[in-house]
Amino acid sequence: MAGFKSFEDLQCWKKARKLRVFVSKQLIAKFPDNEKYNLTSQIRNSSRSVGNNIAEGFGRFHYQENIQFCRIGRGSLFETLDHGITASDEGYINDDILIELRIHHDKTLLVLNGYIKYLNEQKNT
Repeated sequence: MAGFKSFEDLQCWKKARKLRVFVSKQLIAKFPDNEKYNLTSQIRNSSRSVGNNIAEGFGRFHYQENIQFCRIGRGSLFETLDHGITASDEGYINDDILIELRIHHDKTLLVLNGYIKYLNEQKNT
């Protein structure tokens, strides 16, 4: 990929990393112990999956495969938001935490969609 030596150079991966750290340090900390193997595990896994899929796609070196992994990562991004909404509905997090999760989600989505668009353009040239 022109200009990118590592997936760590990608803005979408950097945003996904911030989302993952937020989920681990701010959001999950609010959950009760009885959710340890349920919602806690699910949101931790989905938030990790966003960056994992961006990195894996980068390593494929083919535009279409990279795009597909980014789309999977985008699905995990929405899954993470859904788990956050569930946590709010269950009373595990307050509105401020959910708003902050939405901000991380929206910023990550914007940059990830831009990267997917870039990859599509590169594929078609």
